Amino acid sequence: MSVVAVPRSRCTRCRRPTSVCYCAAISTLPTATRVVILQHSRERDMPIGTARMASLCLPHSELHVGVRWANHAPLRAALADPSRPAILLYPGPGARDILTDPPTGPVTLVVVDGTWAQAKSVVRDNPILHALPRYAFATPEPSHYRIRKEPRAEYCSTIEALMHVLGVLEGKPDAFRALLAPFHAMVDAQLAAQAARPSRRVRVQRHRKPIVQRLPAALAERFDDLVLVVGEANAWPYDRDANGKQIAPRDSRADELVHWVALRPSTGETFEQFAAPSGALSPSTAFHTRLAPERLVGERAALFDAFAAFVRPTDVIGAWGHYSTNLFTSSGGVLGERVDVRSVAQRLTNKKLGGIEQFAAQLGEPRAPLGEGRAGSRLAALAHIVEHVRRLASAGGPPPR
Repeated sequence: MSVVAVPRSRCTRCRRPTSVCYCAAISTLPTATRVVILQHSRERDMPIGTARMASLCLPHSELHVGVRWANHAPLRAALADPSRPAILLYPGPGARDILTDPPTGPVTLVVVDGTWAQAKSVVRDNPILHALPRYAFATPEPSHYRIRKEPRAEYCSTIEALMHVLGVLEGKPDAFRALLAPFHAMVDAQLAAQAARPSRRVRVQRHRKPIVQRLPAALAERFDDLVLVVGEANAWPYDRDANGKQIAPRDSRADELVHWVALRPSTGETFEQFAAPSGALSPSTAFHTRLAPERLVGERAALFDAFAAFVRPTDVIGAWGHYSTNLFTSSGGVLGERVDVRSVAQRLTNKKLGGIEQFAAQLGEPRAPLGEGRAGSRLAALAHIVEHVRRLASAGGPPPR
């Protein structure tokens, strides 16, 4: 006797199985803002996605699925509407904080839905999006996404982002919390369905041990000479060429060092100093550095002198990549021997690491910041990564020192 599998019935509106349909919780929320959601193709069939949910709640919204948009007529028409100028909700150089500095008048809000890697590729590979003014924000409350953990505390789902942003653009923050009703219904139903499933035997995945390789001297026998650094810049928006690659700033103002933090991990000694920009403050600097503008004061020469007194002639400067060290020297500072911690970590793990916060988050609970703003958090992450790299390299042998 053959057994025929009967497919689960699905709701034709939300496209979810009827057992976890969230349509009863949907409210219609008209907006003066036109919302255009660009959903990455791989995200369309994700059972816990929120882009379609948002489009069902917002009658003045459009949901487009794909990866390349150069010849997409509906998107071109939406972006060309002079009555609702288009803006892009995506972080990056030059992005304004939409919660504190929103655009005036009705706009066309373009939102990219997908994982962070998918969203990055959509923005990078579609020149039609490059000219749009960028806006971003740090979510003022933790994500309600209890099904899966966001990479960082300030990240949130697409529908949560729209809740925060539309509340500001429409001037009705409380009204748009109704977007969370179907979201909560979906999360609750999904968790209940997971709890009702019979428990399965957990298969333990065995990971191959990475090949033990020799560390640079600064992370091993010269660890006492290692000084970790992170720098922040007053950075102006960059233009992009036809291939989407960043080129010179639009107004020819180079990035300037405004915040410098350092740690000698062998002793725990820290250094922190600020410097005022030589010209105007970029509108995105306070947002990206997570510092109030009034903190960015002081002479850059005094910063260089103070750091010169902190380091020793034999010290090796460790940083994540080359941006911080290049920023320091291009702003007029002098650094000695250097080591790229990102390159060392990538060689030992033999995988793509992503950003410093993303990689550090894989290592366990975040460490307490070692200074103010984003630089202080990144310095703590860098120290955590150095500890991990030293343990990894010493596997099977005594710890390096």
